[in-house]
Amino acid sequence: MNKKYFFFDIDGTLTDRKTKKIVPSAQLALNQLKEAGHFVSIATGRAHYKARDFMESVGLHDMVCCGGGGLVIQDELVQNIPLDLEKSKAIAKQALQLGYGVLFMLDDSVNVYTKDHTFQDQCGNRQEPTEYIYDANLDIDKMEKIYKMYISIPKEEESRLTLKDTLGNLRFVPEYLMFQYDAKHQGILDMMEHIHGDVKDVVVFGDDTNDLVMFDPQWTSVAMGNACQELKDVATYVADTNVNDGIYKICKEKGWI
Repeated sequence: MNKKYFFFDIDGTLTDRKTKKIVPSAQLALNQLKEAGHFVSIATGRAHYKARDFMESVGLHDMVCCGGGGLVIQDELVQNIPLDLEKSKAIAKQALQLGYGVLFMLDDSVNVYTKDHTFQDQCGNRQEPTEYIYDANLDIDKMEKIYKMYISIPKEEESRLTLKDTLGNLRFVPEYLMFQYDAKHQGILDMMEHIHGDVKDVVVFGDDTNDLVMFDPQWTSVAMGNACQELKDVATYVADTNVNDGIYKICKEKGWI
């Protein structure tokens, strides 16, 4: 069997969005893919600290994380690329001048740093476990690395933040905008270079618009049946829905297991 290099998104692909747990047949597929001698990895926008437990819980040892900026190879974090520092600082300063709250993730942890409670006053807490560290003397110019930023700007006011699109950004909730390294495609290429694999043997699985970046015509891309139409339109194959055993079925159909 020709060795393949599989990269799976987590939410809505491997996991049931209702239960937040891996679909049992997807776990079976992961196990059988490994047994067949394939390389099996996670590809997620989640930070390393957030994705590590999931990776380990499903029995994997390799991962593209942090939106492509992070690489875990055989359980070791070998790369974690921060945001462009000068662009991040410029965006943050503009946001603060406009009166919005800014949270800074300065390391690989649940900690976020901020000057005051402006962010929470404007849009509440982040939609995930967070340790808020308040420092009235927080100096943006002295920051050496910024991994993520969260700005409490509502969607209808985004145009005010004219520097917004100088960095990759995502909005998962209406209340705030998130800036993070956004290059899962490059993360996969980096991984393939590290492990000396041929990119034509890559197979990626995804379900949402943030997975568009890793659907590349030079390899095989699989959209789940529950995926957005934009992803299905550019996929090599469209599987059944993830909760209807889509991953397992297509792996069997294509002879990967």
